[in-house]
Amino acid sequence: MPVFPLGAHVDGDGARFAVASTSADAVEVCLVDGPDGDLTERRVELTEHTFGVWHGTVPGVRAGQRYGYRVHGPYRPWDGVRTNPAKILVDPYARQITGRVTDLAAARGWCDDPMTGPPSTVDSLGSVPLSVVTAPLAVPPGARPDVPWSETVIQELHVRGYTMRHPEVPPQHRGTYLGLAHPAVIEHLRRIGVTAVELLPVASIADEPPLLERGKPNYWGYSTLGFMAPHAGYVSVPGAELTEFRTMVDALHAAGIEVILDMVPNHTAEGGVGGTTLSYRGLDARAYYSLGGSGHDADITGCGNTLDSGSPTVIRLVCDALRHWVTAFGVDGFRIDLASVLGRPRSGAFDPNASLLTAIAVDPVLSTVKLIAEPWDATGEGYRVGGFGVAWSEWNGRYRDAVRDFWRGHGRIGELASRVTGSSDIYALSGRRPWASVNFVTAHDGFTLRDLVSYERKHNEANGEDNRDGTDDNRSQNFGVEGETTSPVIRARRLATARAMLATLLLSTGTPMLVAGDERWRTQGGNNNAYCLDDETSWMDWSQSPEAAELTAFTARVAELRRSHPDLHRDRFFAGTEASWWHPSGRLMAGGDWHDGGARTVGLLVNDGLLLLHAGDTATPYTLPPGGRFRPVLDSSVGDGNPVSTRTLPSGSTITLPPHSVILMRLRRP
Repeated sequence: MPVFPLGAHVDGDGARFAVASTSADAVEVCLVDGPDGDLTERRVELTEHTFGVWHGTVPGVRAGQRYGYRVHGPYRPWDGVRTNPAKILVDPYARQITGRVTDLAAARGWCDDPMTGPPSTVDSLGSVPLSVVTAPLAVPPGARPDVPWSETVIQELHVRGYTMRHPEVPPQHRGTYLGLAHPAVIEHLRRIGVTAVELLPVASIADEPPLLERGKPNYWGYSTLGFMAPHAGYVSVPGAELTEFRTMVDALHAAGIEVILDMVPNHTAEGGVGGTTLSYRGLDARAYYSLGGSGHDADITGCGNTLDSGSPTVIRLVCDALRHWVTAFGVDGFRIDLASVLGRPRSGAFDPNASLLTAIAVDPVLSTVKLIAEPWDATGEGYRVGGFGVAWSEWNGRYRDAVRDFWRGHGRIGELASRVTGSSDIYALSGRRPWASVNFVTAHDGFTLRDLVSYERKHNEANGEDNRDGTDDNRSQNFGVEGETTSPVIRARRLATARAMLATLLLSTGTPMLVAGDERWRTQGGNNNAYCLDDETSWMDWSQSPEAAELTAFTARVAELRRSHPDLHRDRFFAGTEASWWHPSGRLMAGGDWHDGGARTVGLLVNDGLLLLHAGDTATPYTLPPGGRFRPVLDSSVGDGNPVSTRTLPSGSTITLPPHSVILMRLRRP
């Protein structure tokens, strides 16, 4: 009897089931039928037990059958063993999951106290999600776009929130995979130069216990229940997750847009020991989780539990799951949430060559797709920007901080210069290319671009945590008024600074990542952690406004300039005299200039272009460096970016840089 693959697989006249558990004395697969509220269950013991895997074939099972597992064995919470046959468990390898937690008490595996109390005897069937047997998709995925890293422009977006308010998407498709596949949505992405969408988590999501208690959802989705199953909440037709997800991928691919998934292989929806028993905890807590003393969950994720990246069970699950998304659906890459956790087996010290990171990087399938690390976790020791191996690109938090600081009048010019030219000081030594730096100014967690120039304090009261959640390190500015204002002067300064930051991002060396809605002047009302708000606060605003139209046009123009200028999407770092930095007086920047705390203006001269950045509050003169004749092609102080004058100017000419502006000039050498 073959043991592998794990999961449920239709086979002839039945289905093969296989699940790993070293804690179990016995495992039953439970076949569930009937309508919600009147479920029936047939239990079949898996009598074969090989290499820690319980397996067997059940005749008569077809695709669409709901099922779960019940695990019999010891209950020793002080030792991290929490088997409880009263709890029906989701298959970690389920490719479709249905239902949600409707009764938190029934979903918990303990009574009275999670460490000292007895196991709960309340049957969880009917109160928790179930797995579904699936058949493979009939047609394999087509060819991927394979956009070169150096030409990649990412937009981070939420599948549901992106189209909930889109007027051209049919109402039944809004907030779904099919909504994202709508031609009007794809056309907008193409217009602003996006070559890859980075989707917030789409693997099956379950709200964790604290949110269930408050009656709020985990809108962002960083609360995974099943790592292989598309989330059922984003379908237009219940049960059509696999086909609708594939339709979305195919539509984006047809437009030349890649699909990158934000995956969360660092913790699960079960929370800490006081949380739920939905799958992993009941199957084999010691094989899945990093446990601290006395059976408690180690928590370096800030989410209650931590998957043990040194466990062979976890390594196999994560690699199998990622590979499944590529081979079954054709996705083009992954952004790994809190990726430094994957380099900290048993929650120990970080090692870029740790087993799970290495397994992903050398996998024959995964090594062919884009791999992006969020190079930090919930601890100070876990901040590892630049510390990953050559297979990985990274969200560059130092880029974000440097650009925000520069445009609010803080920080050093030297730090900005390093980030704008690709962060060679971070990535070159390891042999990586400039595109290893995924540059961003805003992300899903934090202020939107509009809020970044409108608020100096977070306003997260709607989250229900008394404004304690979310970072206080926003590096933002409000130009004298907290929040919205009718002052035309302040509104103009905010928009000018926002355009300057967008231009800086798109014209920097590296891989730019935009956040959905920044180009449409979207606000979250100062909320910098809207993870539990599935409403207009978090949804994309598609309403028409002069600011949205103008900023979208500006973004599209800068993206086109990036595409057409080889030095703006370089495959290699600048070398020798390929790039030089110039002082506003027309001379090369000298040693002391880099440490001038009051410096707000600098110019970058490359092979055939000059990029000028001026963060001052007032206009300032700038003398053009030697080298030829310069023609303006972008002026961020103008709403749509078109320079008022495109007259060619010779070297040595003095121009005036408007406040909070980015100017790009083409260089024609003699």
